Amino acid sequence: MLKRRIYNCLAVGSLAVAIMACKTPALTTRTENRAVPVQYGNSTDSTNSAQLKWQTFFTDANLVALIDTALRNNQELNITAQEIQIAQNEIRTRTGEYLPFVGLRGGAGIEKIGRYTLLGATEAGAEIRPGKEIPEPLPNFSGGAFATWEVDIWHRLRNAKKAAVNRYLASVEGRNFTATNLIAEIATSYYELLALDNQLDIVRQNIEIQTNALKIVRLQKEATRVTELAVRRFEAQVLNTQNIQYGIQQRIVETENHINFLAGRYPQPVARNSAAFNTLLPATIHTGIPAQLLANRPDIRQAEQELAAAKLDVQVARARFYPSLGISAGLGYQAFNPAYLLKTPQSLLFSLAGDVAGPLINRNAIIATYYSANARQIQAVYNYERTILNAYVEVANQLARIGNLEKSYDTKSKEVEALTQSITISNTLFNSARADYMEVLLTQREAVQSRFELVDTRMQQMNAVVTIYRALGGGWK
Repeated sequence: MLKRRIYNCLAVGSLAVAIMACKTPALTTRTENRAVPVQYGNSTDSTNSAQLKWQTFFTDANLVALIDTALRNNQELNITAQEIQIAQNEIRTRTGEYLPFVGLRGGAGIEKIGRYTLLGATEAGAEIRPGKEIPEPLPNFSGGAFATWEVDIWHRLRNAKKAAVNRYLASVEGRNFTATNLIAEIATSYYELLALDNQLDIVRQNIEIQTNALKIVRLQKEATRVTELAVRRFEAQVLNTQNIQYGIQQRIVETENHINFLAGRYPQPVARNSAAFNTLLPATIHTGIPAQLLANRPDIRQAEQELAAAKLDVQVARARFYPSLGISAGLGYQAFNPAYLLKTPQSLLFSLAGDVAGPLINRNAIIATYYSANARQIQAVYNYERTILNAYVEVANQLARIGNLEKSYDTKSKEVEALTQSITISNTLFNSARADYMEVLLTQREAVQSRFELVDTRMQQMNAVVTIYRALGGGWK
């Protein structure tokens, strides 16, 4: 008899499954495009600088020490580490959902039933013999174990757990991407600091040159060879250069503090060798092939894991249209007197039940969740494709930038050499009254500006190498 009832229930459940499965709404989906160009330009070499660890890629000991400190102390990186822990806990939560829940329950109570109720009238009319009276009010003591289990027929719970695993892996890649950006930001700020130090040296040297020139102009004014206007113009030039010096000093302080902030420490001097800046040579970069971006770039790997999780979310949402099968069971003892509580089988009780439930009418909430999950999946596809496209464009831009900056540095070096020589020539001509003082001032100003630009170009070269190293996916390993 019991088996027949179970079979009937399963038959009804199967019929409900068939009906619900036919009524799942249709979706408009999109498959991600993983195709990338075969190569960058004409290069087919698969050697990739992204495979180098950052300790090997950066050769400046001071910079390596800064990066190492930042990777230990940076607050943003530590925040992402906690996000990884949160994602791990989510996996544990999802894993527990499709396993049976088993618990213990105990209780005690007392109940007084009204005589003029069905139950009270029934008890009043019952046969009562001496020693067999029903206590009034009636105590109740119970204890035992219970279990509940949702049978994961449609893998809704398992897919939710798999989605949590993908999001955990995405959080790991997110931390790797944060580490890559942190390393790049530390390096670019460090090279900016070296450049500012060198620009400050240029300004100080120029202030000394201009101060000496001002002394000469004052002597010439006393000798009536020039007017007071020339003296004032030279004085203004010295003051202007001094003002530039103060601005650079402020930028040095701010850049140092930014580096200290990234390193997770309070403001302090940043160890560096500024004298070696002019001898720095940009590292040779091997870009490999574009397909390697899919494996090397943490942000692409993160987008890929998020896409996989979004696909599983759609399956989880679809499973909600189907009936769920739940099983519950209990085993324990119950009696109105503690002395009888453990008497077997008189006080023993047990239960076993199964139920099938599924949506039939007014499924709007389930349909909305299903459509939303699909929309998020399509969003994840676009995000994945956009991330790949952005990665390729970043590499292509930096390749062009490195080539153009190399040419620019060579041209700027020749300009600096020509203007440096012109300072000596203009001073000589001015002292022999063959050149106007404005020519001297203009030549000095152009020479300083060109030396500034040369230092700035070298800094851009170093930063372009750092940027392409990050764009290729280097730095997190």
